[in-house]
Amino acid sequence: MTEQEYREHGEGGGDGLDVAKLQRRLADFAAARNWQPFHTPKNLATALSVEASELVEIFQWLTPEESARVMDDPDAAHRVTDEVADVLAYLLQLCEVLGIDALTALDAKIDRNEQRFPAPD
Repeated sequence: MTEQEYREHGEGGGDGLDVAKLQRRLADFAAARNWQPFHTPKNLATALSVEASELVEIFQWLTPEESARVMDDPDAAHRVTDEVADVLAYLLQLCEVLGIDALTALDAKIDRNEQRFPAPD
């Protein structure tokens, strides 16, 4: 799939994807390869950190202005998109293993942040 096809497919929610459906696909993918014994919380958190670092590496030496335009370069956009997908995949797998509903957790965290950091009047 080209970057343009990916963007068109991904925008607007494409194909009714949701977190639970993606978690099921990830679990099925791992099960088909007998990877479950390796998908411990420690290993998944470590893999998540590695993938996040690979995302950071793309931006490491860019100026703020260059980083704001990173998606204008098709090769860089593809790399960023892949690393974001890797980070999300490991995060969703970690949530699955630990029994965390990622969207509920995020919603609750936003609520707490709104209390901790009220908007200025």
